[in-house]
Amino acid sequence: MQVEQETSFFKESRQQLEQYVQDRVLLLKLQMVEKVSQLIALIFTGLTLALLAFFVLLFLSIMAGYYFASITGSLYIGFGIVSLFYISIFVLIISFKKRVIEKYIIDAVIKIFMDKTDSDDDDEN
Repeated sequence: MQVEQETSFFKESRQQLEQYVQDRVLLLKLQMVEKVSQLIALIFTGLTLALLAFFVLLFLSIMAGYYFASITGSLYIGFGIVSLFYISIFVLIISFKKRVIEKYIIDAVIKIFMDKTDSDDDDEN
């Protein structure tokens, strides 16, 4: 009788342990899916805003090129001024790439993956 109870106890314990491990793996998968979904949503939103900003910037650049052309009397000089402006912005972006831009992107991705949610806090208690 005692032996049967012990084997029954160990079988139940093993089943409970296997169920716990399976539940924990499922929880980790669901948490990873949530984080990846947040990252994809952030990327999609960023790309949509970047596309809209591109078109606004494109039309503003054309408008500025014609404005400077009317002031200087030459299309080449007017659009050259706008090109010079964009070249200077390009140089600034290249020079601040490591210090500012990459740091911001890395911090944003880390924040998404390491952000504690209410459900994460409940699991630890």
